[in-house]
Amino acid sequence: MLPRWHIIFGAIFSALIWIVSPKINPIFILLIFFSSFLIDFDHYLSSVLKSNRLSLFHAFEYHRKLQKEERRKKRLGLREKGDFHLFHTIEFHILMGLLSFVWIGFFYIFLGMIFHSLLDLYSLIYEKDLYQREYFLVNWLRKKISK
Repeated sequence: MLPRWHIIFGAIFSALIWIVSPKINPIFILLIFFSSFLIDFDHYLSSVLKSNRLSLFHAFEYHRKLQKEERRKKRLGLREKGDFHLFHTIEFHILMGLLSFVWIGFFYIFLGMIFHSLLDLYSLIYEKDLYQREYFLVNWLRKKISK
């Protein structure tokens, strides 16, 4: 899912949370909103690591080309994992959930991340691309070590 959709849906989700619970501190509503799309910072990091270029414009271009290549491979029947995205892993989500016991703000970050991941999951299922993402850091590490 493109960042603009995460921003739009994140804004709607945050507004709904605020409507349902208006006594929530506005800072926490902002944490939900920002975490609902800034979790994608790991996409930027992966493009920087693969291309050695810091430009955000280049990162968008990198992912546009990557998506085009993934579609080509999909048409050929090839099913390969995409780039690894640390912030999208189950372990990172669990870490944010656990950190919420230290500071309540992490709970709201966790909510935004879960919302983001549910949108991604829906999109990946809809596009029949569920196989492309590694959901577990442990699996990714195990594959890296065994190579």
